[in-house]
Amino acid sequence: MKLNSCLPTCVVVGLFTVLSGCATSPPPSRAQNNICDIIQHEPAWYFAAKASEDKWGTSVAIQKAFVQRESSFVHNARPPRPYLLGFIPMPRKSSAYGYAQAQDAAWSDYKQATGKRMAQRTSMADALDFIGWYNHMSRQRNGVPLNDSYNLYLNYHEGHTGFRNRTYEQKAWLMSVARQVESQSRRYEQQLPSCKIPSRLCVWPFC
Repeated sequence: MKLNSCLPTCVVVGLFTVLSGCATSPPPSRAQNNICDIIQHEPAWYFAAKASEDKWGTSVAIQKAFVQRESSFVHNARPPRPYLLGFIPMPRKSSAYGYAQAQDAAWSDYKQATGKRMAQRTSMADALDFIGWYNHMSRQRNGVPLNDSYNLYLNYHEGHTGFRNRTYEQKAWLMSVARQVESQSRRYEQQLPSCKIPSRLCVWPFC
């Protein structure tokens, strides 16, 4: 197939796992409630989410709802840094970082469990794989179905031991956030069938 006939019909992204690992500007806030707009903004993210779904079982919609809530699709997101007296920087309250806001300990566990020693929290492909892995562990350890985005998110936020100890019951704000994630995942799920998904992934120059 000639290159000029390939470009209009397939997404020339090279290896999508490489591109989805590169820093990409986040979709505009108004577009983040529509998964079709997110896919159009960065098609490689969809293929990375689908790969994670096929591997771990968490749907594309739930993965994307987690990322939207955790980082608003900002690759290097961190918790805000507090300042003493308004100008002296203090340590952040959490080591959460990247698209999935994975903390240091959980990320280390993920890399050890999966053998992905080079995984980066600023890579969307790695972040989505982490979310899929963590939810897989939530099902194994706490029996949470992979379509239960509400309880999956509570596990994700509180940790598996915290969820078993029901620490979230003392955090009304967190349960509210988990409901928001649930609503977002359902919205994405309803939107997905109408999205224009690239029909094939074309690796230039072999189109």
